[in-house]
Amino acid sequence: MSQLSGTFNINRHDALLITDIQVDFLPGGALPVTEGDKIVSVINQYVSKFKAADAHIIASRDWHPPNHISFKDKGGPWPPHCIRDTQGSEFSSALKLPNPTLIISKATDQNREAYSAFDGTNLANELNKLDIKRLFVSGLATDYCVVNTALDALKLGFKVVILMDATLGIDVQQGDVDRAVKTMLNHGALTAKMKDFSQK
Repeated sequence: MSQLSGTFNINRHDALLITDIQVDFLPGGALPVTEGDKIVSVINQYVSKFKAADAHIIASRDWHPPNHISFKDKGGPWPPHCIRDTQGSEFSSALKLPNPTLIISKATDQNREAYSAFDGTNLANELNKLDIKRLFVSGLATDYCVVNTALDALKLGFKVVILMDATLGIDVQQGDVDRAVKTMLNHGALTAKMKDFSQK
């Protein structure tokens, strides 16, 4: 499904964005993505690859207040999840984040939903300070936080590559994931898998 022939060569103007690999989004959590844990080892491989290339690692996380507007008891669509400073909000223990990793906390305003890692955060400023030109997006969930983050990045002028072997979606409505991928491609994103990268 890769949209670019040849291999990607990672450099210091690239960043790997790991989206919401948190306990509540994994099997056994409050809002699990089916088999969401299966992509963690693949993300770890990408982390090693980006670290070796002196590129940047960023991890976003839902960091909700206890009464967030997205929760069902507040009229939202989701059960309470990723409440800040709880076990459910922690990154997966299997995720091997290097030091340093830039952590982006989103959806922190109780009265505002925010799927995108850019929405209400300092991510754009941080990317510009680091002179990042290209964002490789992985994580959960393809049809919510991944697609919204990718579209915002494209609007801001970043090149975007979706790591298809390191993302998974929810598919609340059948076809949501496919539609999300198509939307990202239509707006200029590329897709890639591990085989599309230089192996050096």
